[in-house]
Amino acid sequence: MSEITLGILGGGQLGSMLSVAAKKLKVKTIIYSDDKEAPAQNFCDEFLHAKYNDKNRIYEFAKKVNIITYEFENIPFETLNELNKLKAVLPKPSVNRLIQHRLAEKDFINKLNISTTRYVHIKNKEDLLPLDDFLPGILKTTTLGYDGKGQYPINNIQEIDSLNIDFNKDYILEKLIKLKKEISIIITRFSNNKYEIYEPIENTHENQILRHSKIPAEINEKLINKSKEWAIMIAEELKYIGTLCIEFFIDRNDNLYVNEIAPRVHNSGHLTINAYNVSQFENHVRAVCSLEQVEIKKISNAEMINLIGNQIIPYRENLKLNDNQFFFDYLKKEIKKNRKMGHLTILK
Repeated sequence: MSEITLGILGGGQLGSMLSVAAKKLKVKTIIYSDDKEAPAQNFCDEFLHAKYNDKNRIYEFAKKVNIITYEFENIPFETLNELNKLKAVLPKPSVNRLIQHRLAEKDFINKLNISTTRYVHIKNKEDLLPLDDFLPGILKTTTLGYDGKGQYPINNIQEIDSLNIDFNKDYILEKLIKLKKEISIIITRFSNNKYEIYEPIENTHENQILRHSKIPAEINEKLINKSKEWAIMIAEELKYIGTLCIEFFIDRNDNLYVNEIAPRVHNSGHLTINAYNVSQFENHVRAVCSLEQVEIKKISNAEMINLIGNQIIPYRENLKLNDNQFFFDYLKKEIKKNRKMGHLTILK
């Protein structure tokens, strides 16, 4: 092992895959999670279970590591900020605070002259009533929520009462576009103008959960270049260190919009493990640990299929795979509806 110990906040599948990538680089990993059953404990070198606001355990964690990162953006900002006083947290906590708030995130993107769909801040039910021109739209909590949680599609004003929306929370209403495709860009930034950027990935969602990703994306050269250019602009403006995902919408007129920024490795980038010489996970570890930047090279076209809920069962029962197929089991103990249990990557 090297002398570097990387602390990872969060113990889901992304923490697992970061731990596997770190091991390849001889970097020790310690996972800190508030989930006693966190699957990443099967892949890391040490596992700490405690609440994210447990100051004693947080200090104990910080003493054990050289650098700290996180696998999902809903870690409390106060926790990241406190840890950053003890050991460097990358990406920096201010990035996470910005992206935890959907309204602040959208404002930030627009200030860079990068397009998003139209949006408006919603504080109460009355704010929604005069907004017919924003419908059909999707109402999202300004904080928390992912994979469709905290999100309400609204086709017309008459639907509002039937949706059981908790107006004690803040929301953002985003106008829906005539969607043609969804793509994502995975970029790893090492320092000023030093980055590795993967080709655009085409994504398909079902019930607001990512189901399928593939490279190459079936988009034109102009969209390829613009999506990469915008991803670089965002990463540079944030002075980001590590792997970042930008999710995009493309409408029927081939207009490009940024949907969301994920300040971490991302589900749509899982295919990079098999399709590239350096995966998004390895690049993240390299960047946050100040290791050598290696030029990425695509090995193969690929597609990735998420295994949701009981779709994992036949694979766990040794379903026969072809030589170009790679099965990943996240080792989550409980199978739940809409829970990401594993994925399959197929090289083309």
